Amino acid sequence: MAEPGRATDDAQNAAHYFGPSYVRKISPYIAGKPIAEVAREFGLDEARIVKLASNENPLGMPASARSAITAAMDELGRYPDSNGFELKAKLSAKYDVPAEWLTLGNGSNDILELAAHALVRPGESIVYAEYSFAVYALATQEVGARAIEVKARDYGHDLDAMAAAIAPDTRLVFIANPNNPTGTFIPAAEIEAFLAKVPSNVVVVLDEAYNEYLDADQQYESVAWVRKYPNLMVSRTFSKAYGLAGLRVGYGVAQPQLTDLLNRVRQPFNVNSLAQAAAVAALGDAGFLARSATLNREGKAQLVAAFDRLGLQHVKSSGNFVMVRVGTDDGAGARVNLALLKQGVIVRPVANYGLPQWLRVTIGLSEENAAFIAALEQALQ
Repeated sequence: MAEPGRATDDAQNAAHYFGPSYVRKISPYIAGKPIAEVAREFGLDEARIVKLASNENPLGMPASARSAITAAMDELGRYPDSNGFELKAKLSAKYDVPAEWLTLGNGSNDILELAAHALVRPGESIVYAEYSFAVYALATQEVGARAIEVKARDYGHDLDAMAAAIAPDTRLVFIANPNNPTGTFIPAAEIEAFLAKVPSNVVVVLDEAYNEYLDADQQYESVAWVRKYPNLMVSRTFSKAYGLAGLRVGYGVAQPQLTDLLNRVRQPFNVNSLAQAAAVAALGDAGFLARSATLNREGKAQLVAAFDRLGLQHVKSSGNFVMVRVGTDDGAGARVNLALLKQGVIVRPVANYGLPQWLRVTIGLSEENAAFIAALEQALQ
């Protein structure tokens, strides 16, 4: 018969045995609240809820992708193309790079994590900026790496400080442009100057999830840098401007030395058949992409005008969202967020980024933005 307290001790020891300590310390990623959850929690009609929390395209999925999905459904009894031949062929033609320079991912999130798993050993370091995408920290913890978080400058990346922070054991640097959740943008000349400083044995992942929302005077072609720097990988996604968030399709562009490593650690069928078909169609739908960019530009102006009228500090954004400061005390973000939820408006608190006074608001349809503005005015009272 077990000694008193022995079962409890064994359970505690088992908890410490299963999995390395760096995995047990991970705080799971917190996604934006689903509409159904808010409806249940506050007794609201789902049809009246406005969700501006997850940087989704308010136009939804393009009709071209919907048609492609319908056509692909007959083949769902078979595994997807593990190599994504057709999608890679389209991307190869778009960027004028060989298919071997491409890695497909289950969203660009998958590309970021694949890079960490393929390139970094436990104890080595990864560099990223304060207030940058939460997955950088999660990917660092997943592989037992040491995080070097570089203090932000004006809520964005300080590339000079990040270059100086690279240590002898640094294997990976994450840069988001535009940055999530702050929306800040790094001009092309600054990025290229940074790349020239980075040691050739340190890989830079340039995360461009919001690239398609850049204004004309901000646009640059990062694939040209991939040709010049073998230690650069550019990651992009179909989840934002292309409207395919629910299908999870992303991709990385890099020279074969890097893509070969990522393909060794990725799951063999990480992008499903419907996602591949939809992405191929969306990639050729220039009209939808143009409408998405125009809607975003107009909606951003609508939100910014309201924030200015209300005297609220906000960060100039180059993405499809705006981060706004809703109070001066550290409870402000949570308080205003709750007041918005009670009115059926879902936005994103960013206290987990160390920004408890701020909320991140996705740019929606004009009427959705107006509903948020009206709810915000009420919440601030």
